[in-house]
Amino acid sequence: MLAPALSIARTPLVAVYGTLKRGQRNHFWLEGADFLGSDRLTSATLYDLGPFPGAKPEPSRGVEVEVFRVDAALLTELDRLEDFRPRQPHAGLYHRAIHATTFGPAWLYLYNPEIAGCKAIRQGGWP
Repeated sequence: MLAPALSIARTPLVAVYGTLKRGQRNHFWLEGADFLGSDRLTSATLYDLGPFPGAKPEPSRGVEVEVFRVDAALLTELDRLEDFRPRQPHAGLYHRAIHATTFGPAWLYLYNPEIAGCKAIRQGGWP
């Protein structure tokens, strides 16, 4: 997986679906990012993990995301928040992958652990 500087060269966009969304408790991490708009992704399914959701790369009927333009420094901070490890992407809590949005390709944080027993959200958003 690419380090933040190389990741930004691929796409400066991030699609968020949980506590980073506007009005949620971790949105302050996106201070300074440009909000581009909302979208629905059919390339991911959300799972309700209780205090936050996790996404898996599974087809859905459209889960809600918000898309932001970020810089390399902010992507580094988001990686830290999401426990994404560029050298070992599947060792942390989340890894990230590029998914298509109406605003262009965007990084989406995908949940690494198993989600057995968690409620799937295949349409709409969290919470």
